[in-house]
Amino acid sequence: MKNKKEKYICKDILWLRSGIAPCLLFIFTILGSFYVQAQQDPQYTQYMYNTQVVNPAYIGTKEALNFGLLYRTQWLGFDGAPKTGTFSASAPIGAEGNMGLGASIIREELGPSTETSFSVDYSYAIPTSDKAQVSFGIKGGVDLLDVDFSKLDLFDPTDPRFLNNIDNRFQPRIGAGVYYYSDKFYAGLSVPNVLTTKHFDASSIDNTTIQPIAAERLHYYFISGYVFNLSDNLKFKPATLVKLVSGSPLQVDASANFLLYEKFTLGASYRWSAAVSALVGFHASNSIFIGFGYDYETTDIQSFNDGTYELFLTFDISSRPRRQLSPRFF
Repeated sequence: MKNKKEKYICKDILWLRSGIAPCLLFIFTILGSFYVQAQQDPQYTQYMYNTQVVNPAYIGTKEALNFGLLYRTQWLGFDGAPKTGTFSASAPIGAEGNMGLGASIIREELGPSTETSFSVDYSYAIPTSDKAQVSFGIKGGVDLLDVDFSKLDLFDPTDPRFLNNIDNRFQPRIGAGVYYYSDKFYAGLSVPNVLTTKHFDASSIDNTTIQPIAAERLHYYFISGYVFNLSDNLKFKPATLVKLVSGSPLQVDASANFLLYEKFTLGASYRWSAAVSALVGFHASNSIFIGFGYDYETTDIQSFNDGTYELFLTFDISSRPRRQLSPRFF
């Protein structure tokens, strides 16, 4: 019974790392030639305020020095559920402002594990028309993993497979993306990490000489949206995110956001067979945006938690006068 129970524990950890979620199949030809597996990326609902983490080609597109903070607590009240904090910064660089440079820090806690990622992003944009550009981005960084097995409810705490914690396990990170955008439309494809990493794996637990690890998988992202000017004081932005992870259900997020008087943002979204979400945001000034999001699970897990919450803040410092009549809504 001991081995069987320990298998279930590690399978639960794997299931939490994947989120309940989903994803689509857009694969860069250059990346598709590699058979590699990568880290289970954190889940975000309000990804549109955290785009740099998903797609490095996004940096520099706002024509301003930009800072972002996001905190997500998933499945509140569920013991060991994911908690994620993100800090990002980016700015256009170069004489023509057609390059971008950024950095981000992500810290995720999940059950007995804590993972911290440090990344640097670079992008290069090429104009395709007077109002549109296509940007190419790369990401490089490191992940540090800590696992404290004493936090698990083990059947046998003296089992040698769980006696040695994982401390600061180092893993490199390399990712890439492409992002096309105009003043009203955007679309992007990305793979935030293309390198193999290993954490937990139920298949390795039968071997008593090996600490539980796992070969994790690539995450492929497609994002897109369009801004409709319904009136002088009302903008409407339908958007979608599609994410594909091998071994996990396809994730499709569809959202509808409204910008009122260029001050207030209200929105709702649906994650296919997983959750419905609501968003409210406020432009405290031309530079500061504060928002709050809530997810309500539509799966059986909702009976065991009080929902998922996201708080986020963005801050822009522009060297140019901000266009008050038609600011970017993404």
